[in-house]
Amino acid sequence: MKDLEKKIDVISKDVLPDLLELRRYLHAHPELSGQEYQTAALVAGELRKSGWEVQEAVGRTGVVAEMGNRSGPVVGLRVDMDALPIEEKTGLDYSSSIQGLMHACGHDLHICIGLGVAKVLAKTTLTNSRIRIIFQPAEEIAQGANWMRAEKVLEGIEALFGVHVYPDLPVGKIGIKSGIFTAAAAELEIDILGKGGHGARPHEGIDPIWVAAKVISGLQEAISRRLDALKPVVISFGKISGGNAFNVIAERVKLLGTVRCLDINLYQQLPLWIEQIVQNIASSYGAQAKISFKSIAPPVYNDPGLTTLLSTCAKNFMDEKNIVYLDNPSLGAEDFAFFLQDVPGTMFRLGVAGDKGCAPLHSGYFSLDERSLELGIKILSQSIVMSTRPTQDI
Repeated sequence: MKDLEKKIDVISKDVLPDLLELRRYLHAHPELSGQEYQTAALVAGELRKSGWEVQEAVGRTGVVAEMGNRSGPVVGLRVDMDALPIEEKTGLDYSSSIQGLMHACGHDLHICIGLGVAKVLAKTTLTNSRIRIIFQPAEEIAQGANWMRAEKVLEGIEALFGVHVYPDLPVGKIGIKSGIFTAAAAELEIDILGKGGHGARPHEGIDPIWVAAKVISGLQEAISRRLDALKPVVISFGKISGGNAFNVIAERVKLLGTVRCLDINLYQQLPLWIEQIVQNIASSYGAQAKISFKSIAPPVYNDPGLTTLLSTCAKNFMDEKNIVYLDNPSLGAEDFAFFLQDVPGTMFRLGVAGDKGCAPLHSGYFSLDERSLELGIKILSQSIVMSTRPTQDI
């Protein structure tokens, strides 16, 4: 065991300079979901240099790499690759070179962690298992996982690992949690249909803007009084559109929002529940409503056994006090959850906040501390190797 840890440590340090340079290149050249062509080509090239068998254009722009014993159990690592339509405001020397696009969620670091694991494992004897690294597109639109599932990338996999950067923790710390790790998420669209008229005589029309305001407040009130407070539900509206002039009662108003829920049984009941609440409010004021509830992703469920194994492996590279056992799941969503519908797996949070902290994910000011890269590589490398060995060997 000590030999394995030492080997992982030495190789990780050896490959780190090249990976940091690569990460900065990726950060400066982001690509949107489903358009990761250059990113995928770069990833495939780096994997082939390390001796991996590589398959490209899997799930549109995904890359799958394999190595190891063909007859052994398959262990997987999932890595996401896409950027976001966000204007970068960090002022970094290697800021995005493409206006309006940015790696604001850390996927550039995820890619380099995946490539680092590939380089480490390529120099490690894999007699017990076969490793498959899945470089996935389109996580930000929650579609890439299903594109790749459709091409059977999980076939034979017995355990799957994942990581996500976490600006709430300083570099050198990680966050882990068994069981529910992230929320189920949906996109909610509500059209309120009223009756137009003159703004001076609102009583002659049906004002959908006023009704929309009632719907927004009514849903929040219903959550607090009609649902179990121990099973949290969040409904947030991010866009409201409607109307054409300051003195004209609008014909219709569209609300766009998101729904988050940790309890999968309650989540499955929410479409009907929301429909009933909204229809009741709209009809009471003479308006009509059309509701669309589009599920985005189920919850991520971290397998307890694999989460314990990852925690044990992490202790070999860091002080146990730096492992944060998260009390609560996140209400964020993650399409890693789709993979976990087919195979057991676990994901952990990698602390990336520097000495001056770190802006939130999906912020134009998001700038992670690159020192986190080495720890991510080490933890995942050993977790993958050890997941195919007997418990007593860990």
